[in-house]
Amino acid sequence: MLTPAAVLVGLVERPKGLSVILTRRSDALRRHTGQIALPGGRCEAGETPWQAAVREAHEEIGLDPALVSVAGLSTPYRTGTGFYVTPVVGFVAEGYEPVPNPDEVAEVFETPFGFLMDPASYQQKEMATADGVVRRFYAATWEDRTIWGATAGMLRALYERLYGAAVA
Repeated sequence: MLTPAAVLVGLVERPKGLSVILTRRSDALRRHTGQIALPGGRCEAGETPWQAAVREAHEEIGLDPALVSVAGLSTPYRTGTGFYVTPVVGFVAEGYEPVPNPDEVAEVFETPFGFLMDPASYQQKEMATADGVVRRFYAATWEDRTIWGATAGMLRALYERLYGAAVA
């Protein structure tokens, strides 16, 4: 059985348009060290995806839950590591200043929403796992950061949901 989890697709209004809050995971973590991720994690017993996403964002990056206005849910994503992740889209009010939890997050940054919603930003890649299974995934590079795997897959699924277009 897959473990329920949730991530926050935190949208911040900036002078140049919407941006999305992303993190670089701590190098001290056991799994997915140094990878680019949306703030989030596993759901606790009895917790809804939006409660989990907002709680995890508070724990990981210091985002005050009062600053988040949940807009809706995107398409759930099944990871190869056993999670059923529900992306929660929410608008983040002015006044947010990131305070990363160093045990979980090495860096907090924003990427333009327009870039993340542009299919031309992504490339399809593949990698063989240790047991020889070939996994295909999307990757997009913003500045010097590569957004790939589950995070890129969830963002591509959000594009599909918003624009009603299947992406090759």
